Amino acid sequence: MHTAELFVELGAIVLALGVLGALALRAGISPIPLYLLAGLAFGQGGILPLATSESFIAVGAELGVVLLLLTLGLEYNADELVTSLRGNARGGLADLVFNAAPGAVAALVLGWGPVAAFAMAGVTYATSSGITAKVLSDLGWIGNRETPVVLSLLVFEDLTMALYLPILTAILAGVSLAGGAITVAIALATVSVVLLVALRYGRIIEAFVSSPNSEVLLLKVVGLALLVAGVAQQLQVSAAVGAFLVGIALSGELAHEARALLTPLRDLFAAVFFVFFGLQTDPAAILPMAGVAALLALVSMVTKLATGAYAAHRAGIGRAGQARAGIALIPRGEFNIVIAGLAVAAGTHPDLGPLAAGYVLILAAFGPLAARLVQPLITAIARRA
Repeated sequence: MHTAELFVELGAIVLALGVLGALALRAGISPIPLYLLAGLAFGQGGILPLATSESFIAVGAELGVVLLLLTLGLEYNADELVTSLRGNARGGLADLVFNAAPGAVAALVLGWGPVAAFAMAGVTYATSSGITAKVLSDLGWIGNRETPVVLSLLVFEDLTMALYLPILTAILAGVSLAGGAITVAIALATVSVVLLVALRYGRIIEAFVSSPNSEVLLLKVVGLALLVAGVAQQLQVSAAVGAFLVGIALSGELAHEARALLTPLRDLFAAVFFVFFGLQTDPAAILPMAGVAALLALVSMVTKLATGAYAAHRAGIGRAGQARAGIALIPRGEFNIVIAGLAVAAGTHPDLGPLAAGYVLILAAFGPLAARLVQPLITAIARRA
C-alpha cells in the first residue's frame, strides 16, 4: 500500500510538472517559477502536503543538481576552465565582497549577532548553480561569449563555498580553530586533486568512459559523476563541484554524445529539484519577514548585476553580454538553503530561516523570469552596439 501511495504521489507531481511546463512554453516564460509554486502547494503549510514521497523527491532533487552541473561541465574542457578562472579572479573577489556584504549587514542591523551575520553572508553571496545552468540552457545562452565568465564566477563561488561551509560548521559547532583548519585543508586538497586529474588525465578518463553503446555510455558517465560527487561531498566539498569537474574532464565527440543522452534525464530531475525547494518552504513562516526579504532581494539583484557586468566588461564583452552575465547570476537556491538550515539547526536566530527562505524564493522565481522578460531589451542593446 505504501508503494501504491508513493507511485500515486510521484505520478501526480510529475504529471503536474508536465502541465506546468506546457503552460510556461505557451506563455513564453521559464517554467522554474511555476515549479517552485507547485512545491509550495505540496509542501508544509501548503494546500495538499505530501504523505510518502518527500524523501524520494529529496534524493531526486540532489540528483537534479548533480546532472545540471555535469551537463554544464560537458560544455567546456579543463584548460578553458583554468584560463577562465585566472582571467576572472578579480570578478570573483568583487562578487564575494559585494554580495556577501548585504546579508552580513542585514543580520547585524537586525541585532542577530556576528555568527548569524557570517551565516547570512553566505546566504546572499552564492548564486544557484542549478537554476543558472537551467536558465542558460533554456534561453540558448550556452554558446554566448559571456557564458564562460558566468561559469568561472559560479566555479569561484563553489570553491569559496568549499572553504566557507567547513568554517561555518566549525563556528556553529564551537569547534576549535585547529579542527576547522584541518577540515578546510581537506576540502582544498580534494578540489585540487580532482582538478589535477581532469587536467592531466582527461584522455584516460575519456577512454574508460567511451563506448559505442549509448546505454553503456550513459551508465558510465552518470555513475562516475555520482561517485565523484559523493566522494567530494564526504570531504566537505560541494557535490555540484565534483560533478562539474567530471564534465570538464570529458571533451570532444564523447562530451557531445553524453550531453544528448543526459538532457532528458537532467530536465526531469532538475524539475524535481525546484519542486523540492518549494516543499521546504512554509508560506506562513515567510510572511512576517517578507518585507525584509524583498528589500534584501532587491539589493542583491543590483549587486549581482553589477558584479556580473564588471566581470564581463573585464573580459572585453559588450553591453548586451554584460547584462546577460549579471542577470544569469541573480538566482539563489541550493547552497543558500543549506547554509540557512545549518544556522537554524544551531539555534542562531529563529527568524533567520524564514528570512532566508523568502529571500531565496523571490530570487529563485524572479531570476529566470527576469532573464526571459529582458531578452528582447538585451537584443535591442546588442543591435545598437
